[in-house]
Amino acid sequence: MTSKIKKLKDLERKLTVSVPVAEYDSKFQSKIKNIKSKAKLDGFRQGKVPNDVLEQKYGASIHAEVVNDLIQSSYPQALAENKVRPASAPTVDLENEDPKKPISYSATFEVFPEIKPKLSRWTNYEKVSISISEDDLELAISDIVKRYGEWKDVSRKSKKDDQVIIDFVGSIDGEEFEGNSANDFKLVLGSNSMIPGFEDGIIGKEPSEFSIKSTFPEDYFKKDLAGIEAEFKINLKTIQELHKSIIGEGLYKKLEMDVKTEDGFKNEISSRMAKEVKLQEKDLTKESIYETLLKTNSFSVPKVTVKEQADLMRKDALMRIGQTEENGGEDLFPIDTFMENAEKRVKLDLLFAELIKHFEITADKEKMDIFIEKEAEKYKDSEQFKQWVQSQPQQLDQYRMIILEEQLIENLEKALKSKDKVIEFSELANK
Repeated sequence: MTSKIKKLKDLERKLTVSVPVAEYDSKFQSKIKNIKSKAKLDGFRQGKVPNDVLEQKYGASIHAEVVNDLIQSSYPQALAENKVRPASAPTVDLENEDPKKPISYSATFEVFPEIKPKLSRWTNYEKVSISISEDDLELAISDIVKRYGEWKDVSRKSKKDDQVIIDFVGSIDGEEFEGNSANDFKLVLGSNSMIPGFEDGIIGKEPSEFSIKSTFPEDYFKKDLAGIEAEFKINLKTIQELHKSIIGEGLYKKLEMDVKTEDGFKNEISSRMAKEVKLQEKDLTKESIYETLLKTNSFSVPKVTVKEQADLMRKDALMRIGQTEENGGEDLFPIDTFMENAEKRVKLDLLFAELIKHFEITADKEKMDIFIEKEAEKYKDSEQFKQWVQSQPQQLDQYRMIILEEQLIENLEKALKSKDKVIEFSELANK
């Protein structure tokens, strides 16, 4: 077998392979021999059918099998000889299948890029810290008493911050559309959870039936509805106002707080906010490191790998709203909207793999055991959880990647320059 690799555009490669006639003949005769021992044809005893008769009857199918076998066996060998690592399945073109000449074919595919990560000492990542004020604490408490409050029916016109219970049916030019209706739908007016104009059309109304018009945003996730005006028939059934929860024993129990006083309650909320802030600081700093890596490392990535990643992102987005690829339709979260982030994700994955080797990072058994122990503490039956994890290879792989990434971030924080960035808690909460 002989082979050669040719560079095409970007990461695309063309591998040409030629298999000697002798190898073809050997495989062909081997298959003929196998058939001969089993063949039963009129006029011949089993095992005595002449080769030329067998070739006349089975030659075409044997030829196809042999050519396919030769491609399957020679392709990985040719890849190894040329030291290439495909990122995609090949497109195979059979260039010669005349058995009197060497069988030849070409395989076109994308390869993974060769990356030598750059760790710039001139580009700063942002080491984020979040400041919490007394006002932030009071706002958090205000949010809690609202969230754990009770909605009670009122007899008046609706206003902003009320919760209404409605039935609605939407139509465009008199035609109903997918996802256009709901019954006993609970909606907080002013929450901006519906398309522009929908909630405003209900404010100031008493329980009754009426129609409103509302326009879907230009960037609406369903492209066939983007920028289109729709009419909604509304049945406003109930108007409710919020009665905030009282700070006391009942609220403490709902929040699973072991406190007795209001001061203890505030201290616990403050402590929980501080813990949450620490996680957010870590995540935002990590995001800044990622962006720094992408800025200082420019390289192409396989289009097919980006497409695969975008597909995964779309599946996840559909799953979050209870849809699947089958019933979601192409206009629901179009694949193009995920391509930019998918490319970033692929680049980061490739960089991580090289940087993990660069820093000689490993997720050894001791680190895994410590991580699993911490995860197990979140469950009532920690021992049962640990046993379950050990039987789940996919879960273990996921934990291993988390450990590797955490260690990588620690190394990158030391290797890269940083600048401090302080964010107000209120600024973060409003994003």
